[in-house]
Amino acid sequence: MSILHLSFYSAFTLSSLGLAFHRTHLISALLCLESMMLSMYLALSLWPIENQMASYTLVPLLMLTFSACEAGTGLAMLVASTRTHGSDHLHNLNLLQC
Repeated sequence: MSILHLSFYSAFTLSSLGLAFHRTHLISALLCLESMMLSMYLALSLWPIENQMASYTLVPLLMLTFSACEAGTGLAMLVASTRTHGSDHLHNLNLLQC
């Protein structure tokens, strides 16, 4: 395993640990999700170059598209929850209360 692969794996692992343990604000959860997507995008963009397979060069672009849609949806949820509940604390959000 090269140092490049180790850095991608460690970035993804640290992002998922941050998502699992620091769940107080919605914005911190969204930032952890975005850093996970960024590490996956970088790994997927270097994978076809390392393996010299030209057929998988479109996969990072597709991943980036889904990441942008996820970011837009997350920010819309952040704005909507801040307007209705007054803050972005995750303990204020309850699915049982409508």
